[in-house]
Amino acid sequence: MAAVRALLVAAGLLPVVGIGPSGPGVQTLYRSTGAPITSFAQDGQLVAWFSAGAGKCNAVHMLSLHGVEVTLPKPGTNSVTCRWTIGTAPVDLAVADRTGSALWTLHEQASVDLDYVVGADVQEPRERRFSRLAHTHAGAGLWLGGVSGDGTTLVYSLATVAYANQLACLSGGSCSRKIVGGGVHRIVGRSNPLIPGTSAALQVSASAGRIAYIRAAGVASTGRPVANAHLPIEVRDAVTGALVAEVEPDGLPLAVALSPHRLAVLARSKGRLHVSWYDAASGRRLGSLAVPPRATPQLAASDRVVVYRVGRLITGIDLVSGRAHRLVKAAATPIGLSLEGTRLAWAENVRGTGRIRALSLSPP
Repeated sequence: MAAVRALLVAAGLLPVVGIGPSGPGVQTLYRSTGAPITSFAQDGQLVAWFSAGAGKCNAVHMLSLHGVEVTLPKPGTNSVTCRWTIGTAPVDLAVADRTGSALWTLHEQASVDLDYVVGADVQEPRERRFSRLAHTHAGAGLWLGGVSGDGTTLVYSLATVAYANQLACLSGGSCSRKIVGGGVHRIVGRSNPLIPGTSAALQVSASAGRIAYIRAAGVASTGRPVANAHLPIEVRDAVTGALVAEVEPDGLPLAVALSPHRLAVLARSKGRLHVSWYDAASGRRLGSLAVPPRATPQLAASDRVVVYRVGRLITGIDLVSGRAHRLVKAAATPIGLSLEGTRLAWAENVRGTGRIRALSLSPP
């Protein structure tokens, strides 16, 4: 139990540098003994990563910043995680520091695409299988949107696709598809209730007891659920589902990041990308900045900074001045770029060896 208690106690501070290109270099929080890292997440004083087994069990590793490490799930014959073949599809990972819990996904590409949503925590490390999502290559079925965690909140999102008229499709007629359901589910012990009021969801972000998510509005020709520029992004209470705010995106939303008081959205409008930020309680737009067209559809946010990347280059936007600053160029493609308070962290694999890297930021 000592390791469990240590994981749930705040500790460890990194040197602070200003937003911008100056300051000391990046710190290495962890270096593996050879196994590459597949995914990364952090929350509070916990960092976590998923590593493929390479002959051993696949596992999620949770590390407190004062050096105590726990491995999940507990090995056993009923662990789907242990022997899962990790393919080219990424493993999504989220952690919640106040409960010492982790949630991750396992993807299988076959005649029917399959995603398991599984989890465990340091006090009850046995694997729990929360959902099994499957869809055909034509799109019909359940699609995983994403996972997110913060404090005591762990959530995953999904959208359900069905044929508008399956009988007509089977008869040689139209095979058009539509969104028929979905939402954001919250992990509560061994259960996974749907958060009231949520609808079909793509990417989701959790912070301070709330969630924000991109709503699925339609179905692409590939069968994949897609967003719509005219459908608002919702911020809801993670427990009651009460609507906190709605945000009208400045274009087609590609990524969201929620912090206690800010919501950041990456959107495409007229062929250009920009990051906009809003008051998370009212939905009021506070600012916007154009970003390079090759920016990855992924954001990390605090109340003072939004971070995005283009390839290996990581850039921060100061939400007070509205100016962008180059932060660092990673040695390899960043995995799970994340911002927790002033700590920017990510994973990277260099010559087959994984490591966790971090840089601390302070407001100007």
